[in-house]
Amino acid sequence: MTTIFGGLYHGKQILVQGMVLSDAERFQVDFQCGCSTQPGADIAFHFNPRFHSSPHVICNTLEDGKWQSEKKCPKLPLKAGDHFQLLFRFERECIKVSVSGHHFVEYTHRLPLERVDTLGISGDVAVKVIGFINSNPFAEDKTGYPICQPLLWKSQSLTVPYTCRLTDGLKLGQMITVRGLVAKSPEELVLTLNTDAGDVPLKLSACFKEQALRCNSFLGRTWELEEKLKLAFSIFYPERFVEILLLCEAKAFKVAINGFPLGEYCPSNLDLKLVSVLQISGDIELYSVHF
Repeated sequence: MTTIFGGLYHGKQILVQGMVLSDAERFQVDFQCGCSTQPGADIAFHFNPRFHSSPHVICNTLEDGKWQSEKKCPKLPLKAGDHFQLLFRFERECIKVSVSGHHFVEYTHRLPLERVDTLGISGDVAVKVIGFINSNPFAEDKTGYPICQPLLWKSQSLTVPYTCRLTDGLKLGQMITVRGLVAKSPEELVLTLNTDAGDVPLKLSACFKEQALRCNSFLGRTWELEEKLKLAFSIFYPERFVEILLLCEAKAFKVAINGFPLGEYCPSNLDLKLVSVLQISGDIELYSVHF
């Protein structure tokens, strides 16, 4: 059971990645109005895969201790022992659920989204990642976030330190998305964009102990004046999913972490076409990097 950081609203997505146990009978994902057990909290959306006989899902809502009429969804593309990725996208009128990258069901809201503040998962399942993915923080309408790509399983995690060569440089309006799992006792995370000439147009350093971000650049054999952003709230959580977004603009990089825009960094004489290498190091289990 965990708090849903930032609450629920139109366009938000919540990702659950894990594995169904080999002898599983059922598990459930509950979007709850609080975490009370005596009496039990209302459940706005109950997603309950069942594996006895033919696999199927029961969707329902619990209000004032009473279940409403259930919705049965057959042909669940999961079986005991499977790895999976569930993606819950919250729209104005309904919740859309995809299973391992394929749309599965829509469920019309029966309780107001603003009441939901807790995610509960129980049953015959092992959970690896829970991700709270906000709408695009750089879009004016806040609804332009694409359905996220499947994450990689642990056996496929990217090696850290990680280096990726950009054969065509960066383009205006390009988004860099980095997703992973913060270590148990993290100290720092560093992301750099480099050129073949040895310049560093962007060095983004996250200090977990100070809950601070530092931006800097190394241009013309000189480090520029470092910019430090002291955060008013915690955005890094040990052993939690983290998503870093970098939006490339003509004279700046806009930065967002876990859906929260954190401002922009403007290095002098930025030329996106000259950026040739992305490097990531530090206390993270890296799952995916997208351009």
